[in-house]
Amino acid sequence: MAPRELAELDDTNNNNNMKANPAGSPFSRMMRRRRRSTSAPPSTTKRRLVIEDHYRTEGGEGEARVVLPGVPTHEDDWARDAHDFFNLIVLIPLVVLNIMNWNWDMLLLGKSPEHAWTGEWFFPFYIFAQSYFVADLGWMFFVPSCVRSPTTIIQHHVATILYMMIPYFFPEFRFIMGALLSVEINTWFLIARRVFNKQGFQPWIIGLPPILSIRIKLISICFYVTWVVIRCIIYPLLIIDFVTRYNARSAHFGTRFNIWAVILPLHSCFVALNFKWTYDLLMSKLRYWRRSRGKGGAKKEDISKGL
Repeated sequence: MAPRELAELDDTNNNNNMKANPAGSPFSRMMRRRRRSTSAPPSTTKRRLVIEDHYRTEGGEGEARVVLPGVPTHEDDWARDAHDFFNLIVLIPLVVLNIMNWNWDMLLLGKSPEHAWTGEWFFPFYIFAQSYFVADLGWMFFVPSCVRSPTTIIQHHVATILYMMIPYFFPEFRFIMGALLSVEINTWFLIARRVFNKQGFQPWIIGLPPILSIRIKLISICFYVTWVVIRCIIYPLLIIDFVTRYNARSAHFGTRFNIWAVILPLHSCFVALNFKWTYDLLMSKLRYWRRSRGKGGAKKEDISKGL
């Protein structure tokens, strides 16, 4: 057979496999896309942004995405709902165990995280955290429909599991694990924002039932506060501390190749992702506000609903 005919036969087999197993794993779908690219023109579909999983967006082909007020509406979906409730339940003891490893008097007095870390509950914290990420990884691998971007989240979980092996073998770095896993507080509010507002109500509108209104507003406020404090402040500040420690260790051992040469690139990737997601969200919000002003209408009301 000619190469073209082989490619077409391969595509036919792939299509038959997809019909037989439409869900599949994220890895199998990725391999099908790669094989398809040998015989089909490149896709012109606009790349899906992560913020589209958690925000209402607008914008067609070739247009910049605009984030609209409120959250996306969600129909009942057993796979997604079960996974969400699993995270809402399991993340609570994970966060509590993390909190138990810190001396909060020292933290509130402005002491460094290294000195405020007690590590009294490190091993229960470590075992629980690794078990959570492994279980969640397996869940997404076998039931990829439980999330909208399984490949991205699976890659994140694999990197996190490998990253967390460092504090196990190097006890002096255990405070880093505690500081970084504080981000799961924000993750909890991110999921709660979706689970407890499936109707997609805008947080700042007037007229909602009091309890519902308070719940939506409280979750939204906590989500944005923890996003800014943890993802946009704590994570970047840790890089400064890491660079200082990397230089000190390099000078001590007389070589640039040490454990910090592994930690710095990994942590920099997480910081870059946080800034990218923050940038995507801010730019989409700015486009929405500018569009609202350009249309005339109730400008102040639209802006007040923006987040």
